[in-house]
Amino acid sequence: MTFLAAVLSSGTDNSTLNNVEPGLLGFLVVAGIGIALVFLLRSMNKQFRKLGPPPQETDADGGDDADSGAATGGGATAEGAKRR
Repeated sequence: MTFLAAVLSSGTDNSTLNNVEPGLLGFLVVAGIGIALVFLLRSMNKQFRKLGPPPQETDADGGDDADSGAATGGGATAEGAKRR
């Protein structure tokens, strides 16, 4: 009975249940996630630079692999399999 009286007497003006704000802790959590994201992106870019572009393969006659790949059934060679 006292709970019902407390709910009825509390108006929307003094209710703190509906006025919840994130505050300083929420800002610090979001800022920390943002800073961690910046460092993770920098590290990822560094790792991608280490990989470099794949080497270009050429045939013995100096031709491109695109022509010989269709004739040999995909161009999967032992040399290419070792590299991957």
